[in-house]
Amino acid sequence: MVILFLGDVVGEPGRCALYQALPGLRAEYGVDAVVVNGENAAGGKGIIPRLAREFMEHGVDIITLGDHAWDQSDLIPWLPEAPNVLRPFNLQEGTPGFGSCLIETPAGTLGVLCLQGRTFMRPGAENPFTRGYAEALRLKEAGAHAILVDFHGETTSEKIAMGYRMDGVVSAVIGTHTHVQTGDERILPGGTAYLTDAGMCGSRDGVIGRDAESVLQGLITNLPNRFPIAGFPAMVNGVIIEVDTSTGQASRIERITRVYDKEA
Repeated sequence: MVILFLGDVVGEPGRCALYQALPGLRAEYGVDAVVVNGENAAGGKGIIPRLAREFMEHGVDIITLGDHAWDQSDLIPWLPEAPNVLRPFNLQEGTPGFGSCLIETPAGTLGVLCLQGRTFMRPGAENPFTRGYAEALRLKEAGAHAILVDFHGETTSEKIAMGYRMDGVVSAVIGTHTHVQTGDERILPGGTAYLTDAGMCGSRDGVIGRDAESVLQGLITNLPNRFPIAGFPAMVNGVIIEVDTSTGQASRIERITRVYDKEA
């Protein structure tokens, strides 16, 4: 099974680059499933149902979210109707929506689990190392041939620890949230593909997707400031993961970076 995972989509530049990239990446790598973190798609703050449906129309199979899942109130009543749009699984019981799912692909059943870290993150998430591990085992028992974990967290240490916690249980643990692609992709001893952060789909020349000058002014003056979305060119960051569906272990992980101008 070949899985394409793309990092946090940030605003219009990120969406535009995502839509340009998907057909070519699918063809180049023979992709069986596309998973995209979409939690900054709506102007850099959350996602709305219209954009989630737009992602699906362009070939995204599963959308994962994170600590900005609730930034757009329109999403909250819609999430229970959208099993392929995943908020973090380890939020308190009764939180609307789904934190994991199973989908059928041409190469078998894929399980996807969305988790949120707790170090330097918004409060409210329960222990991902216990709840996430139990849910990964459940997905495996439910027949998943491959399992991908999007671990949305701030610190590298917490993400690396999650990789080792899940090693041999899931096929891949890919970090999101920082918007900066790391260079530490590898396959852990138990066969789990790992990357600390997938990066983002957003402006190449901004500061994690935001206008650089606005961010600088905020840092220089220490005064409140708006951080508008930066412009084009936009980059697409992510990974290709190849999984042996007879074992659930990863056989390959490859980082991806592509750059696009705005379509005419």
